[in-house]
Amino acid sequence: MTRRKTLTLATYNVNGIGTRLPHLLAWLAAEKPDVVALQELKATDAAFPAAELEQAGYGALWLGEARWNGVALLGRGVTPVESRRRLPGEPADTQSRYLEAAIHGIVVAGIYLPNGNPQPGPKFDYKLRWMERLIKHARSLVALPHPVVIMGDFNVIPTDADVYDPKAWRKDALLQPDVRDAYARLLAQGWTDALRARHPDDVIYTFWDYFRQHAERDRGLRIDHLLLNPALADRLKDAGVDRWVRLQDKASDHAPTWVVVNAP
Repeated sequence: MTRRKTLTLATYNVNGIGTRLPHLLAWLAAEKPDVVALQELKATDAAFPAAELEQAGYGALWLGEARWNGVALLGRGVTPVESRRRLPGEPADTQSRYLEAAIHGIVVAGIYLPNGNPQPGPKFDYKLRWMERLIKHARSLVALPHPVVIMGDFNVIPTDADVYDPKAWRKDALLQPDVRDAYARLLAQGWTDALRARHPDDVIYTFWDYFRQHAERDRGLRIDHLLLNPALADRLKDAGVDRWVRLQDKASDHAPTWVVVNAP
């Protein structure tokens, strides 16, 4: 296998891998990312399209769930080497939201952080507990000498600059003060929010809902994040969003979000 000088790492909430497999395969063929974290598979383990992805050139790990959630990690030309499935700290939690593996010399944590709506309520409480568990586990990752990325659908709008209309979303779980505080405490461990690091002043979104042509009008949210530990942040070259995928017919409400880094 030819050694790559750079690697493209991407996260993509597919919003149903069965329904949107053609979108996923078309994007993989067009953009050829090296490492991919997928969320919202909405499929059992048995229904995961491993054969189709292998034919497309990707090895895969996955953690399915019958109706909701579900995460996967893909490696272009390689099979991810699993190091953890499920986030530690709450043994009774069986929701499929976390998968961790080594891919192309990078420790990759793929996450689907709980939405938390409606708030207040038990779903919001679960979101906050999950974030505290993530913060605790992330401490063991950030200081590693190896490159590490935590990427996925965080369901967090970090600042008002990351939403097209803050007033319209003010009561939503995605931008509550406790949620923003937890995200800020995660970053304070030493993680770099790669998309914002590369585009500090740009209006840039990763999600557009299905109402009132919000995708076409670019009325979106930035909730899909790629966090790099210092060993990987030093290798950051570029970051962006493949909005063209969201604009396809019957697409997911998220777009693939990516970074380019110098290969380890």
